[in-house]
Amino acid sequence: MNINISSTPLQLGQNAAALVENKLNEAILEKGEARLLVSTGSSQFETLAALAGSSVDWGKVSIFHLDEYIGLDISHRASFRKYLYERFIDRIAVRAFYPVDGNGDVEGNIRQLSAEILKNPIDVGLIGIGENAHIAFNDPPADFDTRSPYIVVKLDERCKLQQVNEGWFSSIEEVPPTAISMSVHQIMQCKVIVSAVPFLVKAEAVAMTLHNELTNLVPATILKKHTDWHLCLDINSASKVVRI
Repeated sequence: MNINISSTPLQLGQNAAALVENKLNEAILEKGEARLLVSTGSSQFETLAALAGSSVDWGKVSIFHLDEYIGLDISHRASFRKYLYERFIDRIAVRAFYPVDGNGDVEGNIRQLSAEILKNPIDVGLIGIGENAHIAFNDPPADFDTRSPYIVVKLDERCKLQQVNEGWFSSIEEVPPTAISMSVHQIMQCKVIVSAVPFLVKAEAVAMTLHNELTNLVPATILKKHTDWHLCLDINSASKVVRI
Protein backbone atom coordinates (compact mmCIF):
# COMPACT_ATOMS: atom_id res chain seq x y z
CA MET A 1 0.00 0.00 0.00
CA ASN A 2 1.26 3.43 -0.97
CA ILE A 3 -0.44 6.57 0.38
CA ASN A 4 -0.06 10.00 -1.21
CA ILE A 5 -1.61 13.06 0.47
CA SER A 6 -2.08 16.20 -1.65
CA SER A 7 -2.99 19.73 -0.63
CA THR A 8 -6.02 20.06 -2.89
CA PRO A 9 -8.37 17.88 -4.97
CA LEU A 10 -6.80 19.35 -8.11
CA GLN A 11 -3.32 18.34 -7.04
CA LEU A 12 -4.64 14.92 -6.01
CA GLY A 13 -6.19 14.41 -9.42
CA GLN A 14 -2.99 15.41 -11.17
CA ASN A 15 -0.91 13.08 -9.02
CA ALA A 16 -3.30 10.16 -9.49
CA ALA A 17 -3.46 10.75 -13.24
CA ALA A 18 0.32 10.89 -13.51
CA LEU A 19 0.57 7.53 -11.76
CA VAL A 20 -2.03 5.97 -14.06
CA GLU A 21 -0.30 7.50 -17.09
CA ASN A 22 3.03 5.96 -16.12
CA LYS A 23 1.52 2.53 -15.51
CA LEU A 24 -0.38 2.56 -18.81
CA ASN A 25 2.70 3.67 -20.73
CA GLU A 26 4.69 0.86 -19.12
CA ALA A 27 2.06 -1.67 -20.21
CA ILE A 28 1.98 -0.28 -23.76
CA LEU A 29 5.76 -0.42 -23.96
CA GLU A 30 5.75 -4.01 -22.75
CA LYS A 31 2.77 -5.41 -24.66
CA GLY A 32 1.80 -2.87 -27.30
CA GLU A 33 -1.55 -2.24 -25.59
CA ALA A 34 -3.14 -1.62 -22.19
CA ARG A 35 -6.44 -2.05 -20.40
CA LEU A 36 -7.85 0.57 -18.02
CA LEU A 37 -10.76 0.40 -15.57
CA VAL A 38 -12.30 3.72 -14.52
CA SER A 39 -14.61 5.00 -11.79
CA THR A 40 -17.18 7.79 -11.89
CA GLY A 41 -18.70 10.27 -9.44
CA SER A 42 -17.68 13.78 -8.40
CA SER A 43 -14.53 12.47 -6.70
CA GLN A 44 -13.09 11.51 -10.08
CA PHE A 45 -13.55 14.83 -11.90
CA GLU A 46 -10.00 16.12 -11.44
CA THR A 47 -8.33 12.77 -12.07
CA LEU A 48 -10.16 12.07 -15.33
CA ALA A 49 -9.62 15.63 -16.57
CA ALA A 50 -5.88 15.36 -15.97
CA LEU A 51 -5.75 11.88 -17.47
CA ALA A 52 -7.55 13.01 -20.61
CA GLY A 53 -4.78 15.56 -21.14
CA SER A 54 -1.95 13.11 -20.56
CA SER A 55 0.56 11.66 -23.02
CA VAL A 56 -1.01 8.18 -23.08
CA ASP A 57 -1.37 6.69 -26.56
CA TRP A 58 -5.11 6.14 -26.19
CA GLY A 59 -5.31 4.36 -29.52
CA LYS A 60 -3.68 1.42 -27.75
CA VAL A 61 -5.92 1.46 -24.66
CA SER A 62 -9.18 -0.41 -24.04
CA ILE A 63 -11.37 1.03 -21.29
CA PHE A 64 -13.94 -0.59 -18.99
CA HIS A 65 -15.92 0.93 -16.15
CA LEU A 66 -17.28 -0.29 -12.87
CA ASP A 67 -21.03 0.03 -12.72
CA GLU A 68 -24.31 1.42 -13.98
CA TYR A 69 -27.84 1.78 -12.68
CA ILE A 70 -30.41 -0.69 -13.96
CA GLY A 71 -33.21 0.93 -15.93
CA LEU A 72 -31.65 4.42 -16.14
CA ASP A 73 -31.50 5.87 -19.63
CA ILE A 74 -28.15 7.08 -20.90
CA SER A 75 -29.64 10.57 -21.32
CA HIS A 76 -30.19 10.92 -17.54
CA ARG A 77 -27.65 13.16 -15.82
CA ALA A 78 -26.81 10.36 -13.36
CA SER A 79 -25.95 7.80 -16.04
CA PHE A 80 -22.36 6.71 -15.67
CA ARG A 81 -22.14 6.03 -19.39
CA LYS A 82 -23.18 9.63 -20.07
CA TYR A 83 -20.68 10.83 -17.46
CA LEU A 84 -17.81 8.92 -19.04
CA TYR A 85 -18.58 9.86 -22.63
CA GLU A 86 -18.82 13.55 -21.77
CA ARG A 87 -15.93 13.79 -19.32
CA PHE A 88 -13.47 11.29 -20.72
CA ILE A 89 -14.20 8.98 -23.65
CA ASP A 90 -15.21 11.74 -26.10
CA ARG A 91 -12.02 13.64 -25.24
CA ILE A 92 -9.61 10.86 -26.20
CA ALA A 93 -9.13 8.65 -29.28
CA VAL A 94 -9.49 5.40 -27.36
CA ARG A 95 -8.97 1.98 -28.91
CA ALA A 96 -12.19 0.58 -27.41
CA PHE A 97 -14.71 1.42 -24.72
CA TYR A 98 -16.88 -1.27 -23.14
CA PRO A 99 -19.73 0.44 -21.25
CA VAL A 100 -21.87 -1.20 -18.60
CA ASP A 101 -25.44 -1.10 -19.96
CA GLY A 102 -28.27 -1.40 -17.46
CA ASN A 103 -31.04 -1.25 -20.03
CA GLY A 104 -32.64 -3.96 -22.16
CA ASP A 105 -31.39 -7.51 -21.68
CA VAL A 106 -29.46 -6.98 -18.46
CA GLU A 107 -28.38 -10.61 -18.10
CA GLY A 108 -27.25 -10.71 -21.73
CA ASN A 109 -25.36 -7.44 -21.30
CA ILE A 110 -23.59 -8.86 -18.25
CA ARG A 111 -22.64 -12.05 -20.11
CA GLN A 112 -21.15 -10.14 -23.03
CA LEU A 113 -19.26 -7.69 -20.85
CA SER A 114 -17.97 -10.44 -18.56
CA ALA A 115 -16.68 -12.43 -21.51
CA GLU A 116 -14.84 -9.37 -22.81
CA ILE A 117 -13.19 -8.39 -19.55
CA LEU A 118 -11.98 -11.95 -18.91
CA LYS A 119 -10.02 -12.05 -22.17
CA ASN A 120 -7.03 -10.25 -20.67
CA PRO A 121 -6.08 -8.71 -17.30
CA ILE A 122 -6.78 -5.07 -16.48
CA ASP A 123 -3.47 -3.22 -16.21
CA VAL A 124 -4.71 -0.29 -14.11
CA GLY A 125 -7.92 0.14 -12.15
CA LEU A 126 -9.08 3.56 -10.96
CA ILE A 127 -11.16 2.49 -7.98
CA GLY A 128 -12.90 5.12 -5.88
CA ILE A 129 -14.16 4.64 -2.34
CA GLY A 130 -17.73 5.61 -1.49
CA GLU A 131 -18.97 7.36 1.63
CA ASN A 132 -20.07 3.96 2.98
CA ALA A 133 -16.66 2.55 1.98
CA HIS A 134 -18.10 0.70 -1.00
CA ILE A 135 -15.99 -0.06 -4.06
CA ALA A 136 -17.99 0.10 -7.26
CA PHE A 137 -21.57 -0.53 -6.05
CA ASN A 138 -20.54 -3.27 -3.65
CA ASP A 139 -22.24 -1.81 -0.59
CA PRO A 140 -21.76 -3.35 2.86
CA PRO A 141 -22.01 -6.21 3.53
CA ALA A 142 -20.20 -6.77 0.23
CA ASP A 143 -19.93 -10.13 -1.49
CA PHE A 144 -16.24 -11.04 -1.28
CA ASP A 145 -16.81 -14.57 -2.58
CA THR A 146 -18.46 -14.45 -6.00
CA ARG A 147 -16.13 -14.90 -8.95
CA SER A 148 -18.56 -13.49 -11.52
CA PRO A 149 -17.00 -10.40 -13.11
CA TYR A 150 -20.22 -8.36 -13.02
CA ILE A 151 -23.18 -8.85 -10.71
CA VAL A 152 -26.57 -7.27 -9.97
CA VAL A 153 -26.59 -5.50 -6.60
CA LYS A 154 -29.08 -3.67 -4.42
CA LEU A 155 -28.07 -0.17 -3.33
CA ASP A 156 -28.22 0.69 0.36
CA GLU A 157 -29.61 3.94 1.76
CA ARG A 158 -26.20 5.51 2.49
CA CYS A 159 -25.16 4.89 -1.10
CA LYS A 160 -28.38 6.41 -2.45
CA LEU A 161 -27.97 9.45 -0.21
CA GLN A 162 -24.47 10.02 -1.57
CA GLN A 163 -25.86 10.12 -5.11
CA VAL A 164 -28.46 12.68 -4.04
CA ASN A 165 -25.93 14.84 -2.17
CA GLU A 166 -23.64 14.86 -5.20
CA GLY A 167 -26.53 16.26 -7.25
CA TRP A 168 -27.21 13.33 -9.54
CA PHE A 169 -30.78 12.87 -8.24
CA SER A 170 -33.27 15.18 -6.53
CA SER A 171 -34.33 12.66 -3.89
CA ILE A 172 -33.55 9.17 -2.60
CA GLU A 173 -36.79 7.96 -4.15
CA GLU A 174 -35.45 8.81 -7.60
CA VAL A 175 -32.32 6.66 -7.21
CA PRO A 176 -32.75 3.26 -8.90
CA PRO A 177 -32.81 0.44 -6.32
CA THR A 178 -30.47 -1.85 -8.26
CA ALA A 179 -27.38 -1.64 -10.43
CA ILE A 180 -24.86 -3.70 -12.36
CA SER A 181 -21.55 -3.65 -10.51
CA MET A 182 -18.14 -5.15 -11.08
CA SER A 183 -17.59 -7.70 -8.35
CA VAL A 184 -15.02 -7.25 -5.59
CA HIS A 185 -13.10 -10.28 -6.83
CA GLN A 186 -12.85 -8.86 -10.35
CA ILE A 187 -11.69 -5.48 -9.06
CA MET A 188 -8.89 -7.20 -7.18
CA GLN A 189 -7.64 -8.79 -10.42
CA CYS A 190 -6.34 -5.43 -11.65
CA LYS A 191 -2.55 -5.46 -11.82
CA VAL A 192 -2.40 -1.97 -10.27
CA ILE A 193 -5.14 -0.17 -8.33
CA VAL A 194 -5.17 3.61 -7.92
CA SER A 195 -7.80 5.10 -5.60
CA ALA A 196 -8.39 8.84 -5.96
CA VAL A 197 -10.38 9.82 -2.85
CA PRO A 198 -10.68 13.57 -2.20
CA PHE A 199 -13.04 15.66 0.00
CA LEU A 200 -13.96 15.82 3.67
CA VAL A 201 -17.12 13.80 3.05
CA LYS A 202 -14.88 10.79 2.35
CA ALA A 203 -12.78 11.15 5.52
CA GLU A 204 -14.84 8.69 7.57
CA ALA A 205 -14.70 6.02 4.84
CA VAL A 206 -10.95 6.48 4.45
CA ALA A 207 -10.40 6.15 8.19
CA MET A 208 -12.61 3.05 8.38
CA THR A 209 -10.70 1.51 5.50
CA LEU A 210 -7.29 2.09 7.03
CA HIS A 211 -8.18 1.43 10.67
CA ASN A 212 -10.13 -1.83 10.23
CA GLU A 213 -8.99 -5.33 9.45
CA LEU A 214 -10.50 -7.07 6.43
CA THR A 215 -14.29 -7.02 6.67
CA ASN A 216 -17.09 -6.95 4.12
CA LEU A 217 -18.84 -4.41 6.34
CA VAL A 218 -16.14 -1.98 5.16
CA PRO A 219 -15.70 -3.21 1.59
CA ALA A 220 -12.69 -1.02 0.79
CA THR A 221 -10.61 -2.83 3.41
CA ILE A 222 -9.99 -5.54 0.84
CA LEU A 223 -7.91 -3.10 -1.19
CA LYS A 224 -5.21 -3.40 1.49
CA LYS A 225 -4.77 -7.01 0.39
CA HIS A 226 -3.77 -5.93 -3.12
CA THR A 227 -0.06 -6.12 -3.89
CA ASP A 228 0.07 -2.77 -5.75
CA TRP A 229 -2.52 -0.38 -4.27
CA HIS A 230 -2.01 3.39 -4.37
CA LEU A 231 -4.32 5.52 -2.19
CA CYS A 232 -4.41 9.18 -3.21
CA LEU A 233 -5.92 11.52 -0.60
CA ASP A 234 -6.17 15.24 0.02
CA ILE A 235 -5.75 16.89 3.41
CA ASN A 236 -9.50 16.76 4.01
CA SER A 237 -10.10 13.12 3.14
CA ALA A 238 -7.04 12.19 5.24
CA SER A 239 -8.15 14.26 8.24
CA LYS A 240 -9.61 11.41 10.30
CA VAL A 241 -6.74 9.00 9.85
CA VAL A 242 -5.03 8.73 13.22
CA ARG A 243 -2.76 5.77 12.51
CA ILE A 244 -1.61 3.85 9.46
